[in-house]
Amino acid sequence: MSFARPLFLGLLALLPLWWWLRARRLGGLRGTRMSDVRPSAGAGERLWVARLPVTLRSACLGAWIVAAAGPRVGAARSETRSEGISIVLCVDLSSSMLAEDFAPANRIDVAKQTAIEFVRARSSDRIGLVAFAAQALTQVPLTTDYAVLEQGIRGLKIGMLEDGTAIGTGIATAANRLRRAPGKSKVIVLLTDGVNNRGTVDPRTAAQAAESFGIRIYTIGVGTRGQAPVPMGQGLEGLRYQMMPVEIDEPLLTEIASTSGGRYFRATDTESLRHIFEEINRLEKSSVEQVVYRRFDEAYRVPLALGLVALALEIVLSATFAVRVP
Repeated sequence: MSFARPLFLGLLALLPLWWWLRARRLGGLRGTRMSDVRPSAGAGERLWVARLPVTLRSACLGAWIVAAAGPRVGAARSETRSEGISIVLCVDLSSSMLAEDFAPANRIDVAKQTAIEFVRARSSDRIGLVAFAAQALTQVPLTTDYAVLEQGIRGLKIGMLEDGTAIGTGIATAANRLRRAPGKSKVIVLLTDGVNNRGTVDPRTAAQAAESFGIRIYTIGVGTRGQAPVPMGQGLEGLRYQMMPVEIDEPLLTEIASTSGGRYFRATDTESLRHIFEEINRLEKSSVEQVVYRRFDEAYRVPLALGLVALALEIVLSATFAVRVP
């Protein structure tokens, strides 16, 4: 139970003060001398009847003070509203993503696993998936169905698109998915291990277009420094590998990120890639608003009715059993 006007309850402290003043006023009458005490025989036994009206008046005043304080009974219900972020994961599927410098797995497998962990760490965000190589393809449109999204990430395979690295086309495709997305926060996470060598859209132009739509781009360069083993086909003893130089256009990726207000990261192993996704998780937090609704049932009628009953009893007793004699 709570009170709408709790300050009124302070008036209850005046009731003991009223009783004290009344007792002090009547104290002088206790020493009155009487020539014959026989008429007062049994008066002590009926003293409580004489005090009952004033007691009822005190109960009436106390009940009405409680009613004036506005007692109410109810409960609170909280509702959490969150304005989710719209995110598109843009993943490079060029053949160089098969390089096994992220031992014991190759780049694409590690990228898929860390992307899944990234998705599982989000809540109430709309996330989509774009794959690109020589062309770009929307694998999963923006959705909050993370099970479908996770399935789409697991289904990414090298060779499903013509080989090449069209970074500009990938950004343009992802930005096209985001430009009409609701909410203020829109993000592209671009993961690539190469140099832009395909596509008709310049990466810088695509980044500028994304920035005009309010889209931030976080770019991730994937690959060790120096050379990395890349499978070149089957040999007599299984897969045949060749050491290939790791070429990542870091100046381009840095420019793309800075143009849109994002950041560039370099992942040289599995652990660093995981830390990069964790950092992006920290940078892009959904704004959460908690709204509390309170519903109360007014309970002033009970003390108000008790006060009326006490007043009525006082009037009846004052006119019958406890009549005052001058």
